[in-house]
Amino acid sequence: MRPEHSSPPRRNAGLWGRSASPRLCGLLLVAACLGFYSNVFSLIPGRRQIGESQSSTEGGHLQGQAEVLPLSPDSHGGAPQGVLEETTTQWSERDCPPDTCRVPEVPRMVYPKAQLLKPGRTDVLVMTPWFAPVIWEGVFDSAILDAQFRNATIGLTVFAIKKYVVFLELFLRTAEKHFMLGHRVTYYVFTDRPSDVPRVPLGEGRRLVVLEVRSYSRWQDVSMRRMEVISAFSRRRFLREVDYLVCVDVDMAFRDRVGAEILAPLFGTLHPGFYAAARSAFTYERRPRSRAHIPADEGDFYYAGGFFGGSVAEVLRLASACQQAMAADRADGIEAVWHDESHLNRYLLYRKPAKVLSPEYLWDEHMLRRPPFLRKLRFVAVPKDHAAIRH
Repeated sequence: MRPEHSSPPRRNAGLWGRSASPRLCGLLLVAACLGFYSNVFSLIPGRRQIGESQSSTEGGHLQGQAEVLPLSPDSHGGAPQGVLEETTTQWSERDCPPDTCRVPEVPRMVYPKAQLLKPGRTDVLVMTPWFAPVIWEGVFDSAILDAQFRNATIGLTVFAIKKYVVFLELFLRTAEKHFMLGHRVTYYVFTDRPSDVPRVPLGEGRRLVVLEVRSYSRWQDVSMRRMEVISAFSRRRFLREVDYLVCVDVDMAFRDRVGAEILAPLFGTLHPGFYAAARSAFTYERRPRSRAHIPADEGDFYYAGGFFGGSVAEVLRLASACQQAMAADRADGIEAVWHDESHLNRYLLYRKPAKVLSPEYLWDEHMLRRPPFLRKLRFVAVPKDHAAIRH
């Protein structure tokens, strides 16, 4: 039964009848709210940028570009001067080395199977506490690594300042025999004597770039300015030209293979004089005033300043940090005990390297007796009179 006070329904009310009007009003209200909020969100800068960046990447890959700082030239040929400011950089996939951005595909190969219960070395440490491999002969397969890094381009930086230019020919000739064979290599020679750089025949895919820089009266200043120069030229050209940087001393010679086994986002080399020493014997900078200070109860290894490297982006970060720390020390009237090497050790203590090279990669036969576990001598010091060369 119908309630007594209800009125009869109207026959032709249809969609626009009185009973439909509340529902219609609700729909119109929702539509108005949606339109209002969409206009408001379009005014928010962050959302506008996100939308624009998404639309700009449709159909292609958006690549960031590293900002390059202009370097003020000097009378000696355009070397960087002063402390360079850090730049805010957007990194793209192209800026990353293969092992940090994408696992490279290795072609089909035939090689001996690794034996899980028969490790290659049991007489030396092969893994750090932070799971970084320590590179010794017998712990890697060079054929697999060469295939893994076959598309990488490696830059080798060396400083031949003043009389040190006399070491260049032997350095380059031995590098052509042993350094990164089968890979693309660019030798970056920093020198104040470009006319004295020797002409050494280079293999296919390898080139020499001479970069003129100024000299300094003290050899300590020459050593400490390396970080500034590497930082400046990393921004200026290395980021565009190579994938990895290997930074070494020039008064050395390659004796055996140095290949893709060293490549990593960041690596350091054990100093041949301290590889077996206790932490208390490390010649770290112990004065708290210095930015290179390392407390007595800290330290993993003592790394040599004559052999370090990694991806260009990571070497740029390392060199910039060391450069800024040394500039701050100079402003406070203090100089670290072992100059740039002290700052390098501080940096690698708190930013652990992805690989650690054994003393095979840096050795001095004339000062150290070769231990039996050192199966290879890959990069060795050239005999010299330090006082005569430095002065």
